[in-house]
Amino acid sequence: MTDRDIQLQLVTFHLGDKMYGIDIMDVKEIQGMQETRKIPNAPPFVEGFFKLRNDIIPVINLHKRFHISQDAVDPEDKLLSGIVILDMDGIKIGIIIDRVSRVVTVDAGRIQPAPQIISGIGAEYIDGVVSQDDGYLIIVDIRRLFDRRELQQISKIGG
Repeated sequence: MTDRDIQLQLVTFHLGDKMYGIDIMDVKEIQGMQETRKIPNAPPFVEGFFKLRNDIIPVINLHKRFHISQDAVDPEDKLLSGIVILDMDGIKIGIIIDRVSRVVTVDAGRIQPAPQIISGIGAEYIDGVVSQDDGYLIIVDIRRLFDRRELQQISKIGG
């Protein structure tokens, strides 16, 4: 089987004016915006946490993590903003998104290597980019978003 035969399903979303995608297998669910409780001495990119059913979900602000500015969100887009709940090997983490888009299927053969830097986001977080009619889809590797120490800190929050 070649790369052209392999297909990935990605949940796509917007942060600012860029579109990002993450593997659908890492997504547990998508929630509307939630009020979060602040956590003293948390890393700057941790917004806080909220309770979802029986789980405490730490919430990460990707704008802060990626060092990108947050654009003003119009009222229509605000309805599409929310939190994507990820399952990282049993650790549930929420990431704030500006606007959820859709699930897309991408042929692995169309994925190009990530440039060294894309609008402040280091290439270490990116699996690749896919050219689309309306720009690029940036594929994020959620397992590279946090180093082991950060993931341990975050998992204690959700403990």
